[in-house]
Amino acid sequence: MKLGFLGLGIMGAPMARHLLEAGHEVALWSNTSAKAARLAEGRSRARVCATPAEAAAGAEIVFLCVGNTAMSEQVTFGKDGLVEGLAPGAVVADCSTIAPSYARSASERLAAKGIHFVDAPCTGSKAGAEGGALTFMVGADPAIYEKVKPALEAMGKLLYYCGGIGMGLNAKLAQNLILCNLLQGFNEGMVLAAKAGVDAGLMLDILNNSAAKSGLITLKGPNVLKRDFSTNFSVRWMHKDIGLMLDAATELGVPMPLTAVTRQMFQAAITEGHAEEDIIATIKVLERMVGVEVKSGQ
Repeated sequence: MKLGFLGLGIMGAPMARHLLEAGHEVALWSNTSAKAARLAEGRSRARVCATPAEAAAGAEIVFLCVGNTAMSEQVTFGKDGLVEGLAPGAVVADCSTIAPSYARSASERLAAKGIHFVDAPCTGSKAGAEGGALTFMVGADPAIYEKVKPALEAMGKLLYYCGGIGMGLNAKLAQNLILCNLLQGFNEGMVLAAKAGVDAGLMLDILNNSAAKSGLITLKGPNVLKRDFSTNFSVRWMHKDIGLMLDAATELGVPMPLTAVTRQMFQAAITEGHAEEDIIATIKVLERMVGVEVKSGQ
């Protein structure tokens, strides 16, 4: 297929690479043009574009993987945006984690021009993107989902059709809600154990062999003990997602007291300078408060 891909960061670049490796023609655009040039080097099916509108020209589907709702709206509807290059019948498939309310609005605005919209947020972080093993949660018209599905399969292993526009995002936000609150529980439990003098490695082994076991703890726990906070999913972007969760909760009338407190802990981590580190760096806030460090040999 003739595709476009906008946003070539920690997730977007490997996602676009998998589309190229699957044999698709991909027009590339990034706010940092050097990223597009690097990805296109040596790949005859890749084309570097100066604007989103240029990337959209002739594309059947354009994928987005950008940081937040404002960025998505800008590259879609702003100056030199996608709407200036897309033809009727084309599809905008937004893989960003953005507001469900915006997705519904964007779908309506694009439909007026004969363009289809799909919300397809993904999970799996950096490793999933690099390995082509992402999980996509999709909101779309069923027929448009079928059109986009082969390209999604080049980037991920699991696809969940969640319903109409915005439903993929609702599912993604619910998943991230559970994830961030699990992380806060892990942080508190590990810091409490460390303060009491329990060996951190022993505590992690106990968690991995109890009802408290989770994929998050198994995956992220060892990095905390090694003090490896290199970014797979940053504090800054999860903080943004928690804000979207709370906005959706307000819209739907759902109280979320635990999530509200978790967002404040993420805000504290950002205030203390950990915004660009992995989400596990949020443990540093509690560590500093009580004067302990959760690490191997603790």
